[in-house]
Amino acid sequence: MIPVSNLGAGKAYGDNKTINIVEKLNRYNPFNGSCRISIKGQQASQLSEGAATSQGSGNNFPPGNSYWGNNGDGGDGGFNGGRPENSGPLELCQVARAPEPIVLTLSSFAVTKLAYVRLTKAFREEYMKATGTEVHFRLTFGGSGVQARAVIDGLPADLVALALALDVDKIADAGLVSSDWRLKFPNNAVVCETTVAFVVRKGNPKNIQTWDDLLRPGVEVVLANPKTAGVARWIFLALWGHCMKQGDKVSLEYVRKVFENVVTQPRDAREASDVFFKQKVGDVLLTYENEVILTNEIYGPEKALPYIVPYHNIRIECPIALVDQVIESKGEAAALAATAFCRFLFTETGQTEFARVGFRTNPKVAPGVAAGQTMPQAALWSVDEELGGWHAAQKKFFDHNKILDVLQTEVGRLKSREASAAEEGGAEVIRSSGMGEEDLTMKGWESGGGKGGEKEKATGIEEGKKEKD
Repeated sequence: MIPVSNLGAGKAYGDNKTINIVEKLNRYNPFNGSCRISIKGQQASQLSEGAATSQGSGNNFPPGNSYWGNNGDGGDGGFNGGRPENSGPLELCQVARAPEPIVLTLSSFAVTKLAYVRLTKAFREEYMKATGTEVHFRLTFGGSGVQARAVIDGLPADLVALALALDVDKIADAGLVSSDWRLKFPNNAVVCETTVAFVVRKGNPKNIQTWDDLLRPGVEVVLANPKTAGVARWIFLALWGHCMKQGDKVSLEYVRKVFENVVTQPRDAREASDVFFKQKVGDVLLTYENEVILTNEIYGPEKALPYIVPYHNIRIECPIALVDQVIESKGEAAALAATAFCRFLFTETGQTEFARVGFRTNPKVAPGVAAGQTMPQAALWSVDEELGGWHAAQKKFFDHNKILDVLQTEVGRLKSREASAAEEGGAEVIRSSGMGEEDLTMKGWESGGGKGGEKEKATGIEEGKKEKD
């Protein structure tokens, strides 16, 4: 910083002296040290009118402000705007009033990354124009269940956009999200929707078309782990739903046979896509419809893979919520920005960005966007209507020692016996029509074994970067 002289009624300061107010301005400088403020020979009584100059990079000032005329481009995730060479000095009182940027952390599930990079960029631009306030986003992605546990364990997320409402409810049960979070935004806070798709190899050599085709001997299925990934829980329920009108015993038998054909269970939808596309494991990948659309776009026409959307399918609903305890600690301005962002997601602009990466738009939310989509026709059923909601589904299927745990334990035992028999000379293990050594009746589900998923740390916090289309 340049030392100040001739301040006050003819009193001069030495070269090593500085003014306290300027030190304070630099300490709380909204430009985070990239510029330093100094004062040129003005009277103390004229500080409110005195001219200030800056030293540092010239492209770190917010656009659309009263500081300088033209705007430059500082890149998404940082300050935008530039200082023309012939612009006048920055008023000291204007620097003192300049608000510090708001920083919001959004925690979401793996396959929404590109959507939220685009959406946060679009929102930042609109919010800056409307309010003059700069908003930055930090984005973290991972399996929905892993993200929920990370927030509960202390990840300071201001917003959560997860794969299923149950994960938001878990955060609410921990006292971080208000219990009425569904009522704060349109459509019960469901911001995007999708369904289940089968991704197959080029030419579909196994001719996989329907849910029943997953049962055929020799069909290798790739499916994420329901213990860590929301996508896998949705798919588990979709598998159950295929036969649910025929009763629980038929549904259980069907799901068991599918799991016998599962060859690997990655942590989340994105890892499952990598295993199938890059490592070329399996004959069919069960995943979100939007995930395969985006993955095909990334790989391009030469490496894109065909996919099928079964007609009778599940409506996958993905919600957004404010983490009230975190956002309220940041003050009113941050809370207003976070709420505005959530509402922005339900606008035609927001829904268009979700549609661009393969999500289905609910006609009740954005009818114009929904009318323009050309998605495969499907009859979608909801967890709320058919299974009594996610809390009932969790208690029946996913709680410790319930259907999923017992099923995975028994299928694991069966595969272990098959592997041992193969090592001992090819002896055949007969797969019974029941669950291995015991018949899984409703009583069996209550008392069966199986270990719950271990905690994993959410990783991948990153600054939003400028998108290059």
